[in-house]
Amino acid sequence: MTDQPDLDQLYAPPSEMIQKAVLDRLVDFHMEYLKVATFFCLATGSERGLDASPRGGPAGFVHVLDPHTVAFADWPGNNRIESLRNLERDERIAMLFLFPGLEIFLRINGRGRVSTAVELLDELRENERRPKTATVVRIDEVLLHCGKAINRAGLWSEGARSERGALPTVGRMMAALARMGDAPTEIGEAQVEEINAHYDHAVRHDLY
Repeated sequence: MTDQPDLDQLYAPPSEMIQKAVLDRLVDFHMEYLKVATFFCLATGSERGLDASPRGGPAGFVHVLDPHTVAFADWPGNNRIESLRNLERDERIAMLFLFPGLEIFLRINGRGRVSTAVELLDELRENERRPKTATVVRIDEVLLHCGKAINRAGLWSEGARSERGALPTVGRMMAALARMGDAPTEIGEAQVEEINAHYDHAVRHDLY
């Protein structure tokens, strides 16, 4: 494609109130939302490209250190630790919070660093579990974002739920991956079921 659209012609400018709502620090209503936040998507990048990954925890798992700073623990995932490695190269970071049942998002853009400070890790522990690292975010921008996308997706409606059997299971996908590459391997039906059972248990119980 060679045409470059004139975005200013296509879109009206944001209202004064929307522009005013973009702040460089947390205020009381942001903190109220963070106290109940249980999930956000984390975006990081480096010279190799961009990465987005999910983060979740009990209500308030993202701690407010001061009006300009938040922090959250890193808990076990797939061990790619792509976000942590990206922050070694590029401190830019973005957080998009979803609130189940609510038609609003909270967004934070800022600068992140990985910390192993003992006091911070102790503050972020969950029950007896203490994280190996934490991510500390210095806020550049914080704003609330309208939830039209939620309603376009029907995200919180019962009808939006996917049937578990309607899509390939983890076991089926692993079997397909095993057949790819230079040394294809066949995974039998019994192994597929074992992988599914292991995944179903791990994703619910091996959280820390």
